Amino acid sequence: MKIHLCFHGVGTCREEREPGESRYWMRESVFLGLLDALADHPHVLLSFDDGNRSDVDIALPALMARDRTATFFALAGRLDDPRSLSAHDLHALRANGMSIGNHGWSHVPWRGLSTADGQREFFDARRALEDASGGAVIDAALPLGRYDRASLRRLKEAGYRTVYTSDRFPARSGSWLQARYSVTADDTVDSVMAIVRHGPGISDARNLAKSLIKRWR
Repeated sequence: MKIHLCFHGVGTCREEREPGESRYWMRESVFLGLLDALADHPHVLLSFDDGNRSDVDIALPALMARDRTATFFALAGRLDDPRSLSAHDLHALRANGMSIGNHGWSHVPWRGLSTADGQREFFDARRALEDASGGAVIDAALPLGRYDRASLRRLKEAGYRTVYTSDRFPARSGSWLQARYSVTADDTVDSVMAIVRHGPGISDARNLAKSLIKRWR
């Protein structure tokens, strides 16, 4: 089993682009302390959603200093936004051993998309990220963690190797749908390490049940 930790921003969120965004930014000191605490936990995998500048300004050098890798799920529609990852940044991430995944074009939920919107989110965004980063994009992360049977079917048909959720339970190696734990501004090194070290419990079973419902609704 794997534990996936998902970050959305590191440091200070100076301007929210969506209500509540700052709740998912982890303080830099906590982030650095957490990376140190994870040194002996190779089963913990890291990813970053939303493509914020802190991914290259703070996270990349910290990961490199500790010889860790991560997947960065960027937004194709924000490549020209100075607060977000640019094509140059995506190249830098790849050059330093990181992976690039698709988080869509405009950070909208992928449930109930029209044919045109699905084309933009699943195909056009992937192509734009591949062109920008100079490499293949084969994984996707669900914006806002929302999905249903139809959206998963469309992602399978689009050929994504792995799709990542925010369902908060340990992930089975090799599973096409991978659950993650999103960290928040309220988290500490201890609170996240409690997730890493704990065995399967009632909350995991409850979250797995919710995930099963989403997959079939």
